[in-house]
Amino acid sequence: MKKYVTIVSLLILLIACNNNGEKKAMQLLENARTSFSTGDYNTAKLKIDSIKILYPKAFEVRKEGIKLMQQVELSEQTQTIAYLDSMLQQKQKEFEEIKNKFVLEKDSEYQETGNYFWPTQVVEKNLNRSFLRFQVDEHGTMTMTSIYCGAKNIHHVAIKVTAPDGTFAETPASNDSYETTDMGQKIEKADYKLGQDGNVIGFIYMNKDNNIKIDYRGEHKYTTNMTANDRNAAAELYNLSQILSSIEEIKKEIKEASLKIEFIQRNIERKEAN
Repeated sequence: MKKYVTIVSLLILLIACNNNGEKKAMQLLENARTSFSTGDYNTAKLKIDSIKILYPKAFEVRKEGIKLMQQVELSEQTQTIAYLDSMLQQKQKEFEEIKNKFVLEKDSEYQETGNYFWPTQVVEKNLNRSFLRFQVDEHGTMTMTSIYCGAKNIHHVAIKVTAPDGTFAETPASNDSYETTDMGQKIEKADYKLGQDGNVIGFIYMNKDNNIKIDYRGEHKYTTNMTANDRNAAAELYNLSQILSSIEEIKKEIKEASLKIEFIQRNIERKEAN
């Protein structure tokens, strides 16, 4: 008889504890709903996660928490897209304001992506000249090309740029270089993409108002100076690169957020169907 009473007492205590747990879990869920309604998504998610951790046996409340979490994530991604859309419009406006300063070279027959050049650096204006040429494609990728023209080859694959105060930057060896001959003139070109250029482009941008010396690195030495027009071309195209790269990155983030929304909506529809 005593054993029976003890078992009954334990059952009553367990039921009371379970009921108490359900109530506390429900209170957390209500708090999470309040946070969600005020747009405090992080707090709402933290409280929903707390239900699972603190009250693992509050199954019905946890189910409601999962539904609420889906709504939170849906609203969060919708808000993210709205913010990204506003940023995209701003960057596109900045691009529209400056794009006419550049020359877009694109042959629609064999080029999917065109390249922007600064007017003073188009090919026809720079024949038989050794200089650094800059270009930015329509997706924002910036490339610097070291061009050498002379009576004999120097077989260069890298360059070093030096400011008047002695500071300098140097590219690694180019992975994209070639040599040719035109009417007895030796022509060499080596490409360096922004981010893989040893910060030479950034160095030129920071020193665009200073005289910059260029040392071609190869089998033979060759040195020249950047003209003011070439330094200006580097700076203008660098700014263009930053804007176009931002546009591409924002578009990528919008696509990712949209895919997340589709995924959440499919989950909601699947659970509603069950």
